[in-house]
Amino acid sequence: MTKSVTVLDYGSGNVHSVCKALTEAGANVTLTNNASNIYESDGLVVPGVGAFGSVMEKLKAHGADRLIDKRLTASRPVLGICVGMQVMFETGLEHGLEAQGLGQWPGTVKLLDAPRLPHIGWSKVEASSGSTLFNGVEQERFYFVHSYASVAWELDIRPPFIPAHLTWSNHGERFLAAVENGPLATTQFHPEKSGPAGLKLLSNWIESI
Repeated sequence: MTKSVTVLDYGSGNVHSVCKALTEAGANVTLTNNASNIYESDGLVVPGVGAFGSVMEKLKAHGADRLIDKRLTASRPVLGICVGMQVMFETGLEHGLEAQGLGQWPGTVKLLDAPRLPHIGWSKVEASSGSTLFNGVEQERFYFVHSYASVAWELDIRPPFIPAHLTWSNHGERFLAAVENGPLATTQFHPEKSGPAGLKLLSNWIESI
């Protein structure tokens, strides 16, 4: 049975390439900000392009912050991409300003300490052992476009709860490239721009929801 995936339409760029990639990966895709679709679909994708604070303003303007939290509270799968990953953390620091994120995870998104920014291009990742997202593409490169990231994981998960799968990459310093934590999965890179490896990752996520 084909899985239904809603791509959250809240004014962020790059949504059509995300929709196309998800369709190619096997999902029945709807681009909308309709609350019923957002909650009831098998999976929700939160794309994000631009500044942390701006993305948060747009999410709140559409009430999407509450809808994302409602889905996750009910253990309904969500995938965040690029800034859609960053806003899952508590705080974002950009251009000297501090913005509050969705707070699904503790921690801060900050400017990478790197000789050249933004980080644009194909980079390898250190995939977590047992990762669902990276099954079959552990050694592949993925396409990044960003200057900010989370460089630490601060959520302390202890048995009997299952620890998150953390995948790392490096540009100047080590940063989180992806997180799989219960119903919430995120990637700092753009799977929709990452060729066959990105399509396989999206297919892995779709099959898991």
